[in-house]
Amino acid sequence: MAPDLPRIFLLPTHLQADEVRELQAKVPGSLTQDAHEARVIVGKISRPERALFELRRLKLVTEPVARGRSDAAAVDVDVPSKRQRLMTGPERGESRDDEGYDGTLDLFGGPEDVVLVVKLAWLLDSLERGVALPVQDYLLYRGRKISSQSLQASTPATPKSQTDEEASRLSHAAKSSPSARTSRPGISSSTASDSARAGRSEPPTLYHETTSEHDMPLPPIPEYLHTTYSCQRPSPVNPPNAAFIAELKAIRTLRLLRGDHIGVRAYSTSIASLAAYPYAIQRPQEIERLPGCGVKIARLYQQWTLTGSTDDTRAAETDTEMAVLKMFYEIWGVGDVTARQFYNKGWRDLDDIVEYGWNSLSRVQQIGVKFYDEFQLRIPRQETEAISSVILSHAHRVDPGFQMVVVGSYRRGKPTSGDVDVIVSHPDEAQTLGIIEKLVSSLEKSGFITHILSIWTRNSERGQAPLVWKGDDRPSGSGFDTLDKALVVWQDPDTKEQGGPHRRVDIIVSPWKTAGCAILGWSGETTFQRDLRRYCKARLGLKFDSSGVRSRADGAWVDLEGSEGRPAPDMETAERRVFEGLGLEWRPPEERCTG
Repeated sequence: MAPDLPRIFLLPTHLQADEVRELQAKVPGSLTQDAHEARVIVGKISRPERALFELRRLKLVTEPVARGRSDAAAVDVDVPSKRQRLMTGPERGESRDDEGYDGTLDLFGGPEDVVLVVKLAWLLDSLERGVALPVQDYLLYRGRKISSQSLQASTPATPKSQTDEEASRLSHAAKSSPSARTSRPGISSSTASDSARAGRSEPPTLYHETTSEHDMPLPPIPEYLHTTYSCQRPSPVNPPNAAFIAELKAIRTLRLLRGDHIGVRAYSTSIASLAAYPYAIQRPQEIERLPGCGVKIARLYQQWTLTGSTDDTRAAETDTEMAVLKMFYEIWGVGDVTARQFYNKGWRDLDDIVEYGWNSLSRVQQIGVKFYDEFQLRIPRQETEAISSVILSHAHRVDPGFQMVVVGSYRRGKPTSGDVDVIVSHPDEAQTLGIIEKLVSSLEKSGFITHILSIWTRNSERGQAPLVWKGDDRPSGSGFDTLDKALVVWQDPDTKEQGGPHRRVDIIVSPWKTAGCAILGWSGETTFQRDLRRYCKARLGLKFDSSGVRSRADGAWVDLEGSEGRPAPDMETAERRVFEGLGLEWRPPEERCTG
């Protein structure tokens, strides 16, 4: 006999179809197809971060509630306002939380708006024992549901208007964080980050709409925004909601520095949707309708509109740990994981790294520390053009038929860039074989390249033959952009005496037959590139990267650029042929700015 269970929503994640049918047959009266009416959400998942990700996918917006001993292991990942109580149980005289929760997680009593996300093992064990077991050993997350109506019913009576200049100023202020170069190794780390996170305020009170605002129709959602693939929609370089997008990018960076990679992906999806929305947002309800956004992003917009920032970025302004992590993360060659490792070693500034850890750094990281301040300087378009012109002139010393496309943020129309990325190719494939080493040597002898961070020649080593796709179980690192390339440090020798800045430059060499894939792969922003790969896999059964397109069925290279044996006359035409071959509408680089 099946146990008496609360309303359950079963996540299909990681479950086979026959497993789902078997579970449905065992608890038919307790299952619901609507996650919003469930008391318990059960899934084959094991991490709180994944639990929150699944809630986002279900568009079930929650806020965490106070936790007792039974669910103390559940971790709140990305709700800024939280309160933690590590209770030892009511039998020791501790008070219950404000929901009357006594540590036993009574699934059948208590508020109807509280939802629990638990591991699948809870349901399996309960079925085996014939009784609904306590969930303390299975709980991943406990939250209070937030209905979309609660937001739709209330919004500022008069939305705060901002000029572009004001919006830019407020976004910059929200992203800035104090420089923290104080604590030394051996001294206990500051608790400012903990107190900052604990002290975040609740979301601002929502104000009722006026009748006129309620009757005002929302702008129609463009047809292209109904797709989940950002490579299928225009995302302009200067979107109407750039200031709010900048705020979300700042929050995304905070998520990254905390190690919440699922949250980073979720924010990236929301940012990409907003980047493609063609209207200046007037009300939070506009945001709720967009794919990947929902009530949570709408509430963040409301916070930002009312105060010029959000709880997350305000807390980060006084969070010394976050300031240090951000500084470490901005070192070239240091990712978010390494930044946290540096912090956990007790290092608090660049001087600590040099004094206590210099010999443990890779050569790339040492160069990143050495030129830290210079690498933070943005590169104006005019300087990018001057650098690329020098590279092309040295390629022409080898053969005048070389062509080049400047990619990266420059090609997307940004006014400045963090580094310079160029792709070099030649219609005669024999000319691109081994050219990268010759080109770097020539530029180094001329004084333009001061340091070589890394150089790859794998494409030339295999005779520039397109790489065969070996499946998802291939060894790590194989099959991802195996083009010849050099990552270097650049300085104009004419400015050396005056202390001209060192710049980061990437030189990529592609055979002509895959030049279109190369410039496509190096031209779009991160979410555009991610969705392009998702689209190719899900819709076409193809594997795309900058070194070509392969079939996932047999691993064979797919020629999209030759067009019935006719090589493309130039690299941009080759790129257009890739779009056409993938069944995608052509998007100029200035429309691939997904944020």
